[in-house]
Amino acid sequence: MKALVFAASTRTDSLNRRLARFAASELEREGIEVTLIDLRDYSMPIYDGDLEAQSGLPPAAQVLKSLVQQHDALVIASPEYNGSIPAVLKNTLDWVSRPQSGERPGAAFRGKTAIIMSASPGSGGGRRGLHHLREVLQHVGMSVHSAEISVPRAHEAFDRDGRLLHDSSVEELRQVARELLDAATPTASRNQQHGNLRSEREN
Repeated sequence: MKALVFAASTRTDSLNRRLARFAASELEREGIEVTLIDLRDYSMPIYDGDLEAQSGLPPAAQVLKSLVQQHDALVIASPEYNGSIPAVLKNTLDWVSRPQSGERPGAAFRGKTAIIMSASPGSGGGRRGLHHLREVLQHVGMSVHSAEISVPRAHEAFDRDGRLLHDSSVEELRQVARELLDAATPTASRNQQHGNLRSEREN
């Protein structure tokens, strides 16, 4: 099980960047192979159909699309902007969802699992934004886990080492990781059994 983790914020001291880093460490602790990225490293223009027709996907979008395709799950820590998701995240999803070489729209996302979370200084914990994010991810073909990690008053929720102090959120995150691994295990077991059976037949 491989998870691509990132925050939907480019601000250096973003609470959601802290949450993404903590989530990455907890997922690794549970046995998931994690790639933690920074969206600032994948700068791309606002989606423009004319630009796409002339030049195709921007280089950063191509690299990020390849990364998405190499992972089984996306873990996104997204702030809530005016009750919805940040423009940088929507733009990223729009570019990466664009089809290439006969692909279906959203081909990079289809069949993959998304874990969504949000940290907010307010009491709502960013849940309104997560509602919109769930709709967008489902529209591009992802299966979004029912659990949403929401951290209210997040400016008080992390210690100096970046550890999340909300025990319930930490345990929920660990439970989600276990469920991802459990979902992946039957497939791996079936592949191993098939390989063993084929070896017996060859012998």
